[in-house]
Amino acid sequence: MKAKFLIVLTCLLIARAQAQSVLFDFANAPQYTPLPIYLTAGGVTAHFSATGQGYSIQMYNCQGLSPVGFSGLCIYPSSVFAADLIVDFSAPLTDFSILYAPEEYACDSSATMRVTAYLNGAWVGTATTNAQAGTWPTETLRFSSPQTFNHVVVHYDAVPVTGGDYGPVFMADNMAVTPAPQPIVLGQPTVRANGAFQFSFTNTPGSSFTVWSTTNLALASTNWSLLGTVTENPPGSGSYKFTDLQATNLPVCFYRVSSP
Repeated sequence: MKAKFLIVLTCLLIARAQAQSVLFDFANAPQYTPLPIYLTAGGVTAHFSATGQGYSIQMYNCQGLSPVGFSGLCIYPSSVFAADLIVDFSAPLTDFSILYAPEEYACDSSATMRVTAYLNGAWVGTATTNAQAGTWPTETLRFSSPQTFNHVVVHYDAVPVTGGDYGPVFMADNMAVTPAPQPIVLGQPTVRANGAFQFSFTNTPGSSFTVWSTTNLALASTNWSLLGTVTENPPGSGSYKFTDLQATNLPVCFYRVSSP
């Protein structure tokens, strides 16, 4: 039994968590409040601030405007002067997007908007986009990166190249972010008195996991055997435990944990 226990400790434990997008639609934001503010959605807390004269939380149609895709409360410019929108996050992200509408009136082109991402102050990357020309046209500004980030700056980068009737300000709504998958932290694997193998790990509370096994690492993952689901105990704790009762009949076994 001791030899088997030592072999099992070298088991392959792989986490394949699918990232879930979190939406900030500002529905519960404090109306009329100027930035900075904190908002929380899906377990992620975002701190919104700004440069210059900044932004406040207003109804999207507070001045008779109805940009496509906007509804309810949104981030609204506090002046006619350009200001960066700055957002800090409580968790590292891999994806960021935000719906925006620049102040433009039947222009032949639209402003360039830029988002720049940082991790703890270090530059990660940047992306730009332009809306289709129109009156208060809408577009989604996006940034994705395999390297995580926790700070973004949304910047009015350049005015419409064809000129026209515009202002260097924008509204924003429906910010979506994707937190980076949390790593699995493996607890002490044990062989119980009846020969069953048990392991535990910690991860995001409320997640769902399944366990797969094989006795041959050369097999493709599609040929591994499905053993069952993992129990979170107590619920909401982020502590997960699985017991393989069939391990008593195996000289060696490798395990993979996946999240759908």
